[in-house]
Amino acid sequence: MSDWERSSTARVVPPARPRKLAKVPFVELADGRVQGVVSSGSDIERVYVSSVAAGTFAFACSTNNNRPCGGARGSFCRHIRTLIDEAALQYGPERVARYLRLDTDVWGTTEDALAVAMIATGPPRGDNAAAASVFSRFLRHLAYLELAPTTAPVPEMQWFPPTRAVA
Repeated sequence: MSDWERSSTARVVPPARPRKLAKVPFVELADGRVQGVVSSGSDIERVYVSSVAAGTFAFACSTNNNRPCGGARGSFCRHIRTLIDEAALQYGPERVARYLRLDTDVWGTTEDALAVAMIATGPPRGDNAAAASVFSRFLRHLAYLELAPTTAPVPEMQWFPPTRAVA
């Protein structure tokens, strides 16, 4: 077992390439989906919660107040394309392709190839069931940014119960 596996901290994987957080402030590979929060291009107060499911490429996109995206009618909207592009920047196109179970032998692994391949396979319309949990995780991440810098433990980030010393 390596040192990081025995520690109480998680290893952080640096982004594949730097990305602009103003466009997509939150992106993750979780719950069998590439999912995240995408800023609206027209309204600074609006964000979209977008996701694409691994394997089926079922997609969903809605505003932060759960209104459906007008551009996601039968194909990927601009928000979902932006999410996939930013996920490829954050995690690397190969990792995103593997996570989505995309046939890289046919389509390749560039950011554009990922979106083209998913569109070509006829992505089915998904549901917005995960939107609330994705947006909630995003807000929780934002709350941590507001904390004052400290080296003291942050109680809500201590995931493991204290253990008693064995004599």
